[in-house]
Amino acid sequence: MKKLSMEELERLSVEEFKETEKSPIVIVLDNVRSLNNVGSAFRTGDAFRVEKIYLCGITGTPPHRDIQKTALGATESVEWEYCLNTGIAVDKLKADGYQLCALEQVDQSVMLNEFKPEKDKKYALIFGNEVFGVEESVLKACDQVLEIPQLGTKHSLNISVSLGIAVWDLMVKLEQF
Repeated sequence: MKKLSMEELERLSVEEFKETEKSPIVIVLDNVRSLNNVGSAFRTGDAFRVEKIYLCGITGTPPHRDIQKTALGATESVEWEYCLNTGIAVDKLKADGYQLCALEQVDQSVMLNEFKPEKDKKYALIFGNEVFGVEESVLKACDQVLEIPQLGTKHSLNISVSLGIAVWDLMVKLEQF
């Protein structure tokens, strides 16, 4: 067993990434305050070839060294857009036919492992502020609220971890690999 070299990994160049077909997934960051979480969203978005990332409200935007520290260049490959508030992004995505899925703990959430996405639909995954979560008005606009089942004493996961789990799960269920 040996580690693969960069050449053996056969990764796309930034130009090739921009030209290639994307997965039917958009990421929305709703007032995410940590620039490291923003950078991590870009890196995950690149790994799974998401269509776009919406950075909303107080969420930081590139270029910023703290975003770049975690993104490792993914801000150059993944398309992104800033919206003054998350409602603007939600309205746009709904009008464009996306199924809006917040990741949050609510009384009617669907456990991620039980969620069955439809293969002919596009999905926007919405992740909220590290302290306050997804805004109430945004939750009301969503088609689904998904929750990642947890077994320990803590009631939440870091956004970067939740984002990675949720995007990977959706990619598998939509047979994007």
